[in-house]
Amino acid sequence: MFTQRSERVAGFDSPLRESVALPLHLPGGGAGFAEQFSGLRSEVERFIANGEPGAATQLTPEAWRLKQQLQSAELAAAASPERQAFLDEMRPYAQAAAAKLGVAPDIVLAQAALESGWGRKPLTLADGGNSHNLFGIKADSRWRGGVAAALTTEFVGGQKQSRVESFRAYPNYQAAFDDYASLLASNPRYHAALGVGGDAQAFAKALASGGYASDPGYAGKLAGLVAQLRRTPR
Repeated sequence: MFTQRSERVAGFDSPLRESVALPLHLPGGGAGFAEQFSGLRSEVERFIANGEPGAATQLTPEAWRLKQQLQSAELAAAASPERQAFLDEMRPYAQAAAAKLGVAPDIVLAQAALESGWGRKPLTLADGGNSHNLFGIKADSRWRGGVAAALTTEFVGGQKQSRVESFRAYPNYQAAFDDYASLLASNPRYHAALGVGGDAQAFAKALASGGYASDPGYAGKLAGLVAQLRRTPR
């Protein structure tokens, strides 16, 4: 099954790391900034990803300035022609799947982008063909369709482990989105993710608690990417 999502499938550790060119300095950074930068970045990434109420008041002035720079760069990257083309191509499929699940289409789009690296790192078949698997759904013993094998990274006991896993392959994206919606709607583990409308955090947390991904930061990454899409100029 797909209860432990592959980092290989996602294509990157965080929506921020793939989309943001981090600034080399902050105003007034001065001596010692390089040593402080790593901590500031982690602080700001948690803020952007989680969007926790009241979190803004907890950021230091330096981290707040970095947050503003990160978000500006993030929005510019999210509006790139390549990413916009991916969103435009997948939107009709996402709208249909979202209607079946009772969630906003941009949540489904964000998960497809997160799992596939915006469609740039798809799972491929043995002959190099496209598996159309945008959601990292694994092929269990009940699956009767095509299969794509890939080296993945799973989190086991909080530790990363590399392994080869089998994933479902589809003839087209329509079939992939249909199967994704069917799995979430029929599996009781993800019942709490259904009918949440535009509440991306509720959806992401329900998937994580149901075991969709082994990455302990999955819910924050998904909710953060939805927030990024919603801030991107149309």
